[in-house]
Amino acid sequence: MNRWLLVVTLLALNSVAYAPLVSAQTAPDSAKPAPATEPPAPFAFADFSWAPGNAGASERPLTMGPFIGELRVDDVYHYSLAHPADNTISGSSEVFRHGEFQLTQLGIGGDLLYKHAMARLMTQFGLYSQTTARNDASPGAGQWRLDDAYRYISEAYGGYHFDALSGVNVQAGIFMSYIGLWSYYNADNWTYQPSYVSSNTPWFFNGMRVQIYTSDKLKIEPWIVNGWQSYGRFNKSMGTGGQILWRPTGSISVVGNQYYGKDAYGVPDRKRFHTDDSFMAKYYDHPDRTITRAAFSFTADAGCESGGGVTASSQYFLGFMAYNRLWFNHDRLGLTVGGGAITNPGRYLVLLPPVNGATAFSGTPYFTENPGDPYKAWDFQVTGDLMPSPFVTFRLEFNHRHANVPYFSGSGGVTPPGGNQGAPGSLVEGWAPDLVHDEDRLSAAMLIKL
Repeated sequence: MNRWLLVVTLLALNSVAYAPLVSAQTAPDSAKPAPATEPPAPFAFADFSWAPGNAGASERPLTMGPFIGELRVDDVYHYSLAHPADNTISGSSEVFRHGEFQLTQLGIGGDLLYKHAMARLMTQFGLYSQTTARNDASPGAGQWRLDDAYRYISEAYGGYHFDALSGVNVQAGIFMSYIGLWSYYNADNWTYQPSYVSSNTPWFFNGMRVQIYTSDKLKIEPWIVNGWQSYGRFNKSMGTGGQILWRPTGSISVVGNQYYGKDAYGVPDRKRFHTDDSFMAKYYDHPDRTITRAAFSFTADAGCESGGGVTASSQYFLGFMAYNRLWFNHDRLGLTVGGGAITNPGRYLVLLPPVNGATAFSGTPYFTENPGDPYKAWDFQVTGDLMPSPFVTFRLEFNHRHANVPYFSGSGGVTPPGGNQGAPGSLVEGWAPDLVHDEDRLSAAMLIKL
């Protein structure tokens, strides 16, 4: 297979990088050695476009020589049945405004592979450039406004490919996290709004990783990163972790992600542990029938923090999400049903509502994140997709979410009259946000991936 075609095929697989390169040198036929057996390309033995995070066409029309271009557009209209007065939707990493057409992301970039050197860039213009950066408290440790420096970048890394085993890649920069299973890019997923174990866990890491493909079915990937979804370090220690991805057949995918770090800003003795593990299976595949494919996913997360005034028994995270997906009419229609639940005493992974402009660094007295503060939540989603081509998805989704404490935007909203006042997240005399226990929402999105 042509090496560039092989690269294009592999890029359609989430969390899979590049195939081994072949030598560009040539020699007369009489001088050529006997052809060596080339190791099989990682995960290229089957079509995994059914798996969460892997949606999209294998064809890449923006390819120009060694550069494989990529364009993403995520335009959406959300409608909250609470009708918040300030049009602000809280408690989500993907959903932000009510009753408006909004551009969640416009991403332009691609992948470059040339003589073993590799690089990837993907921009994030639109709401992601503001909303993702506000969830990182690490810019509070020092100068240079890291949230501004990186806010328009979702991925930017370089690396080198080694022809060892079935391929080894060493990469450094900002790369996507796999914790939570769902991709950061909504076009790649079965739903627009993921459940809590995905929405509340990292979307990116800033650091270094080594992708070791021991065979075409197994990847081992250690990380060393600045911290838990952070542009900088929270304390004096780096975070560490890794992924093991195993796909024994074309119908099964198993992934495990592990993490350890010290990510409580200003509390250097507090340690964080997290495990995130998913099982995915395609249990039906008949392309010529009305229902063409069917698959399910199950993800379980567990974690805790200890030290610095908390214990693992009182400050922990437990959660799961499960989904079932059906494809119809030659994969032009899709239907997904699922949801999940979490409990997170201490709220150390709960997304902070943007009350009076609050950020992860500022905090807010209107929604505290003190040791032992209770938080339990569950949600349910139904998603319908129309995919007239592999490059475009029209998505309609209903979400119901519930929390045991007031958390979601009610009709009064989370913005003081006349706009944000004082320091971000601060108290405003005579005013309180309207936070409620339940949220019901409809979303209509147009998702383009070229």
